[in-house]
Amino acid sequence: MTTPATVTEEAVASLRATADPRLRDVLTGLIRHLHAFARETRLTHKEWERAVRFLTETGQTCTETRQEFILLSDVLGLSMLVETVNAERTPGATESTVLGPFHLTESPVRALGADIDLVGGGEPCVVSGRVVSADGTPLPGAVLDVWQADADGYYDVQRPDVQPPGNGRGLFAADTEGRFWFRTCVPSPYPIPTDGPVGELLSATGRHPYRPAHIHFIASADGHTPVTTHIFVKGGDYLDSDAVLAVRESLVKDFARTEDPALAKEFGITGPFRHARFDLVLERA
Repeated sequence: MTTPATVTEEAVASLRATADPRLRDVLTGLIRHLHAFARETRLTHKEWERAVRFLTETGQTCTETRQEFILLSDVLGLSMLVETVNAERTPGATESTVLGPFHLTESPVRALGADIDLVGGGEPCVVSGRVVSADGTPLPGAVLDVWQADADGYYDVQRPDVQPPGNGRGLFAADTEGRFWFRTCVPSPYPIPTDGPVGELLSATGRHPYRPAHIHFIASADGHTPVTTHIFVKGGDYLDSDAVLAVRESLVKDFARTEDPALAKEFGITGPFRHARFDLVLERA
């Protein structure tokens, strides 16, 4: 007969026929930790029911353009922890950080130098750099998937009535020397969505919903491990209190103001602009 003292081992034993050994190991760990949590906190029926309802509401909030479960993982620090435990990083390689909940649509293919800010209204900005291997070898044709919020702090999928599809997004291929550059607007800090279960959780725990200003990247090249990362605007708000706990010091970059007319002409910009330089260093696979 099952008893409080035996239920954990019985639940673990029920997995013995699992054909996939990794699945068996993961589920075994999950069961043991969940049971230990329930015992440690003396979880009540009411709390268990509320947790089930919360997870149900989280799933019901997900749509084709919104991933509430990723958002939940982000604010609990789980997304960043998964990045950390999987990062056997070569010294000097670009650090990874969270994917975030808004990488849900395909970025349009764009030519180097294209402007991903299709609505305007923000401060003009150029992001440039190189994609190289850990030994400094340029990676010609490396692919960069880029996405960011607009100057008001919203992604295209959040305000389809204001932003055209693909605004703030671009898929670029580095040139023969591994170089890339594109135009955009300086990103702004913004709140993660708070109109769902994750927002209720933040409110209940007295946490703010804001992320520091950033631009997302996924960089990939043949023979190398892709990296998912951001760059953050140096000196911006919330760098020390990111709602999804994802800031890394190496990824905070200076978006320096420049009035160099020759540089402006090179990038196809008229007047002063901000310039962020960012090299992506990939590890060999």
